[in-house]
Amino acid sequence: MSQEKPVRVRFAPSPTGKLHVGGARTAIYNWAFARANGGTFILRIDDTDPTRSTEENTQVILRAMRWLGLDWDEGPDVGGPCAPYKQTDRMDIYLDAAKRLAESGDAYPCFCTTDQLAAAKKAAQDRNDPFQGYQRTCRDIDPAEAQRRIDAGEPHVWRIKVPLDRGDVVIHDAVHGDVTFDAKELDDFVIIRTDGTPTYNFATVVDDAAMGITHVIRGDDHLSNTPRQVMVYEALGAPVPTFAHISMILGADGKKLSKRHGATSVEEYRDAGYLPDAFVNYLALLGWSLDGDTTIVPRDVLAKSFSLDHVSKNPATFDPKKLDWINAEYMSAMDDETFAHTVMVPELVEAGLMEEGECKGRKPWLLKLAAIIKPRAKLLGQCADLCRFLFEGDEVTMDEKSVAKGLAKEGCGSYVNAAREALASLDTDHWTADDIDACLEGLPERLDTSKRKFFQTVRVAECGNMVSPPLGASMELLGRDTSLARLDRARTLCG
Repeated sequence: MSQEKPVRVRFAPSPTGKLHVGGARTAIYNWAFARANGGTFILRIDDTDPTRSTEENTQVILRAMRWLGLDWDEGPDVGGPCAPYKQTDRMDIYLDAAKRLAESGDAYPCFCTTDQLAAAKKAAQDRNDPFQGYQRTCRDIDPAEAQRRIDAGEPHVWRIKVPLDRGDVVIHDAVHGDVTFDAKELDDFVIIRTDGTPTYNFATVVDDAAMGITHVIRGDDHLSNTPRQVMVYEALGAPVPTFAHISMILGADGKKLSKRHGATSVEEYRDAGYLPDAFVNYLALLGWSLDGDTTIVPRDVLAKSFSLDHVSKNPATFDPKKLDWINAEYMSAMDDETFAHTVMVPELVEAGLMEEGECKGRKPWLLKLAAIIKPRAKLLGQCADLCRFLFEGDEVTMDEKSVAKGLAKEGCGSYVNAAREALASLDTDHWTADDIDACLEGLPERLDTSKRKFFQTVRVAECGNMVSPPLGASMELLGRDTSLARLDRARTLCG
């Protein structure tokens, strides 16, 4: 994608809470667009809401961004030529910009009180005035008179002077196409509040202009703000960036994704056991596609191939089952050694099933274990439960329902006895998954029973339940002595 000037994009969250799914997707799109175009990805903290913005929330957002693996080229912790990157540290910049607009006649002080504004609005409504915004009461006050009132300490805000002859504001949106707004419906909106703080529509434009932002990629809930922001760009004499407003994310019920649909913050998904690469992959697909078919899009492919012309204008539906599937695919795609080292062993150590020091001496055993656990682990944090039966010695913990179905029924004792007798013929050198499976394979027919009933009984005896990794592979990992001891114990439980 050729550009007249290098791409510069920003993600500018407000630290009023955690980083949620919608914000994370916006960050991903900005990051991927920058990477795909050899551009710069800027992280800016828009913390001008003093009642809700906190440093704690800022750190939560930074942690979530790091977990997602969205490295920023400029911003908090890394600095950059446009520092500072927190709006509360840029107040002088906003006031200076407002001063320049005042001097050029593009902004003016407004002394109207709240009551006066309310009365003017009601009067406009009563006379069915099509324009019911600010009535520009203070727009033509003589500058000398206005300065006298300011010097006297009279409370005031600063408003931008929207040109009365401004034609339609046409936004050339990269997602929605041309979107037209009637400039006559724009009032002279506030840019500096009475307390001297900037409004969002002013501060964000001053920052985007100062930081050379070429593309503003954000949620389409900001689309209605855009004509006002264009007014500020024009007043500042700054180039208007390309806007790309991405659709909202819906829950399965067709309503905007929220807490009622389950987890919504990035950290909740991290804690639930999702891999960051899988989570980024899934969120990227909520409104964008590589080719219409491909579901697994690795991070490097996303960073190389992302483009705005593949972003849909239609809302996306969050599907937890698809996210689970993608996460399982990423886990399954790991080689056994990577899975063992980065996922399984840390979980076993944390669960107290192994000590960190003993892992090195059991590498072959752990790799075999990884091979049978990896296809069954859908989320991080599941390995310990899947493996626990292998660490319980001769007396595995028995699931009561499994015992009732697999051991306590008539005939189960003969299945256990036959398995015990056949397996005892295997020596330690032949105690492999293949040999174990071959040894047991013909027993159901000999006992005149189904394979399901027979192997269900042996599985409960060895693993404690009816749902476990492959039986032969599990028994190989248990070892000959432990496997036979568990069958001996099972005899006492059979009906």
